[in-house]
Amino acid sequence: MSVERHIAGMLKQIARQQDMVELAPQGPTSKAAALAHVAEQYGYTYDTAYRTGFKNSLVQVRMYRDPHPDARVREAATITAHPQAGNRGTVPGLEQGSLKPLPEAVAAVAVLKDLITFDVMAQYVADRSQKMMGYLACAVLTALLLVDRSPVEAVASGAAVALLLTVAFKVGAIRRRKIAQRLTDAGYLAVRDEQGGQRFLRPGQQLPGHTSSFAA
Repeated sequence: MSVERHIAGMLKQIARQQDMVELAPQGPTSKAAALAHVAEQYGYTYDTAYRTGFKNSLVQVRMYRDPHPDARVREAATITAHPQAGNRGTVPGLEQGSLKPLPEAVAAVAVLKDLITFDVMAQYVADRSQKMMGYLACAVLTALLLVDRSPVEAVASGAAVALLLTVAFKVGAIRRRKIAQRLTDAGYLAVRDEQGGQRFLRPGQQLPGHTSSFAA
């Protein structure tokens, strides 16, 4: 899908003043972050992101309509400044005809990319039970290999898979901690949702459907 179609499709959702807007551009997370930044200029704010589609090839980003008065001011100013957005006109924060952020929007898009990546990675962060299942699978693999291979080969193969799992778990955890630190440095607050998952919110931000802030 072309850049213009991505932007036009998103702006059609925004024009209907929907409470929720969903973005799912093909390609790297940076594209989703760029579109999310545009949506913010129209009075929306980031909610969550997750992988979807065939073989989880798409990053689905959900934005919600910000109820704060300054969001409506931002929306009105954007509509005035970019009347032809989505119709080959200029788009707030992006180079014309591209999803590349303008210099003044680079930092904001980078933060949104971190938010999106952090939430997407939550799908793949292994808890204790998942790790136990992974290592149990390695033990089962070793047992199956013992049927037609030597004990040395079977144990070596099982141990190699277990090592790969351990490295994958560790690398994922380290990367997520680095992203969390960048979001903290950017002024975001680490909170827990009802499922116990870690999220990051701007000070004073509240996600839709919540009558009180997340517990810290």
